[in-house]
Amino acid sequence: MRLFVILLLAIAGSAFAQPTAAKIPAQLSIVRVNVTNQPWDFLRPWGKRPPFSRRAIGAVLPGGKVLVTAELVANITYLEFESPEGGAKVPATVDVVDYDANLALLKTEDANFLKAYKPLELATAHVGDNLSIWQLEATGTLLVTPGTMTSAEVSRYPIADLPLLVYRLTANLQFRDSSFTMPVVRDGKLVGILMRFDNNSKNTELVPTPVIEHFLKDAADGAYAGFPRAGMGFASTRDPMFRRFLALDTAKASGGVYVTQVLKDSPAAKAGLQEGDTILEVGGETVDQDGNYDDADYGKLALSHLLSARHFIGETLKFSIVRKGERKELEIVLDRRAPEEYVSDPYVIDRAPRFYILGGFVLEELSRQYLKEFGNDWQKRAPQDLVYLDRYQTDLFPDGPKKIVILSRVLPSDATIGYEGLRGLVVTKVNGVAMQSLVDLPGALAQATDGLHKIEFDGDPGQVWIDAAAAEALGPVLKQSYRIPILQRLK
Repeated sequence: MRLFVILLLAIAGSAFAQPTAAKIPAQLSIVRVNVTNQPWDFLRPWGKRPPFSRRAIGAVLPGGKVLVTAELVANITYLEFESPEGGAKVPATVDVVDYDANLALLKTEDANFLKAYKPLELATAHVGDNLSIWQLEATGTLLVTPGTMTSAEVSRYPIADLPLLVYRLTANLQFRDSSFTMPVVRDGKLVGILMRFDNNSKNTELVPTPVIEHFLKDAADGAYAGFPRAGMGFASTRDPMFRRFLALDTAKASGGVYVTQVLKDSPAAKAGLQEGDTILEVGGETVDQDGNYDDADYGKLALSHLLSARHFIGETLKFSIVRKGERKELEIVLDRRAPEEYVSDPYVIDRAPRFYILGGFVLEELSRQYLKEFGNDWQKRAPQDLVYLDRYQTDLFPDGPKKIVILSRVLPSDATIGYEGLRGLVVTKVNGVAMQSLVDLPGALAQATDGLHKIEFDGDPGQVWIDAAAAEALGPVLKQSYRIPILQRLK
């Protein structure tokens, strides 16, 4: 029995290869990155949250640049490089950042600091490859955690929810100082940057080489554009009766996906793609019934990888489609929609939120950044009406408004007596003026009726009234009572 237990323990111990310490190479390829972050408080939009510090490990690349995740440098107030063994530090700055792809390039004005570092070359990885996650001990000793790559597939990235390629691997990763961002290598070459790690399942997700290569190539000319999208949605065509309805047999098509949505003014819309079309080929690649294509490196991959990571903004892709049983060819010029162009911004980073305080009513514009203030479980904890509007904004608001104005909270004051419990309400009109964005508010406030402001909501209580003169007079009182430096920010 004792032998059986020992064998079980031995098997459990060998299930994941253990981290090993390694001597630092003569020429280093990684550097510590220290940052101080201070994000805005979207529940109190006039101020910021307390600052906090993070430490990470950056991959040194050619040209004196250091690669990390964008999450690391979001809302930074200070950034520096530090030698692995500590001691030597220099100020650094962000050269290029892409929150969609969760990548950032850093640089320093100290030309001598990175000269001793050997830039890492890039290499691709495939399922079954043995990879190494690089960490640093406090002493500067290199800690190598082995892991096996288990899959390469398209998944949604954490900040912008953009579907891009990820590498997944299994590793027994241990927490160390500087563990927020870590490079992952194969045979001494960079294959990815660690993005997420689940301590329970030991599953790790990386921003992989193809995404990094796209990012670096786009950034090389100093005019970074980002990862393109076509601006469409589609559904599977596996149902034989559905395929018969689409006349795909007549068109002699074995694959294809059904276009369920074409966003207004998107690249797909400008090219003439329509809801009800069936996409058969994109850029010469055959699309199967589930929206996948055969990638030369990774096998079956979602069509979004072909659109976003294999091509660049401004490039033209040929779409082969079936419309009412007839084959057609379309040319789509790829583009990108900036986060501030969404009705509800997918993220608001490195910029302050817009707000307006009217007598104690705190008005803001809906964004996913605001919803995330309700915690990691924000999709359940945030006001469900607002979560719904954010999730389905492209379906609900094809023709506007530009932004959704909300009453986020009420500060108790002489002008808000009885309204203190209101929060998370969509503001539709102020003094009869439709709210297309918060920028419309000052003009609407100039149209008070009989000295009263009327605020209308999409939902109970429907409308409220506030004395215009009292709201104006309360400005200094609110500033002093709630320690608010400013009552509005509209830019």
